[in-house]
Amino acid sequence: MPDFTYAAAGAAAPSVLAHLALHVDTARSRGEHSLGSVPDEHAIARMIDAAFWASLRREEGMQPKISLAFLTREQAINPLVLEHPIQLEPAALTRLSAVVERRGVHLGVAYQDGGLLVWGMARTIPKYCCVVEVAEPGLLVIKHHRGEAQAKFVNVAVLQGDSVKVIDEDASSLPDCPSLLTSLLAFDSPSTWAASVNVLVQLAVSMRAHGRGGVLLVVPEASDHWRHSIVHPLNYEVSPPFSELAMLAGGPADGVSKRAWREELNRSVEAVASLTAVDGATIMTIGHHVLAFGAKVARRKGGTQIEQLTLTEPIEGTAARILSPGEIGATRHLAGAQFIHDQRDSLALVASQDGRFTVFAWSPGEGMVHAHRIETLLL
Repeated sequence: MPDFTYAAAGAAAPSVLAHLALHVDTARSRGEHSLGSVPDEHAIARMIDAAFWASLRREEGMQPKISLAFLTREQAINPLVLEHPIQLEPAALTRLSAVVERRGVHLGVAYQDGGLLVWGMARTIPKYCCVVEVAEPGLLVIKHHRGEAQAKFVNVAVLQGDSVKVIDEDASSLPDCPSLLTSLLAFDSPSTWAASVNVLVQLAVSMRAHGRGGVLLVVPEASDHWRHSIVHPLNYEVSPPFSELAMLAGGPADGVSKRAWREELNRSVEAVASLTAVDGATIMTIGHHVLAFGAKVARRKGGTQIEQLTLTEPIEGTAARILSPGEIGATRHLAGAQFIHDQRDSLALVASQDGRFTVFAWSPGEGMVHAHRIETLLL
């Protein structure tokens, strides 16, 4: 009998192992070094099991936020090492959750003395290091480090209750796949993790995190054609356009350290993402100049009402569906879909209050709006 009781742990472990083994072997064949160790199925299942049951507990009335990373103390840089390692058990993890709830801090898990133990805490982990993170009670994300300081971790699988969603690595091969989705699925961290895409990913993560829902319309840089799909007058038009994010997206200025630049970029991303919490849509150019927020989307004069679209989710075992816009969400989703139906050179990012996140883009190959559900990639 396995020494775990959460059935989804055993169901997810083989897929996670196959993913990590494939990418670590590929990286080694490219001559890369200092890569994360690949845990076996037992270690993956045990980490998932312990994290799941710990997520359902409380510590002084607080919901635990826990991140487990499979690595030895030698693979971490300046780790905090416990003199006496602790057992990988829910109660022990819950007691330690307060010290690792902040972003970028992980409990280090490794085999010691014939068993899996928590040996301490690490802030710096190697590329492809396997991480099991508690997003909320009963919701876990298995991910790996991308190998870049500011890059979002790559999600491998999402588990919620008895639901196991394994990310489909081939989803980026869909026709007319938006670069934002391609970047989130960039398991090997190729050149798709470009500055412009990086900023959109950070905006998407921040929009989802504030929990209020929102719409971000990304329009061409030197065109006012988007105005034909917006109700006038604009109550919150920005003049001149807010350009701080545009300036920071290009990288640090001369004499500015990377750390200071990253901090400023993060603050700017959060400021722009917060605008999307205002009822209506925030409008930003592809070059990250904010033009307006709180804008109401309307069907373009002379245009047609969107009647159907394609919906896909980058999850193994799912297929594309043709749906009416009303079947995928409420007002925000309808607005985003209609805007892209009219403005086919734009992109719409839509966050729901319930955590769903959809990217709408026009697909020339399909001849219709394509809705990409990506919340599993943003956790």
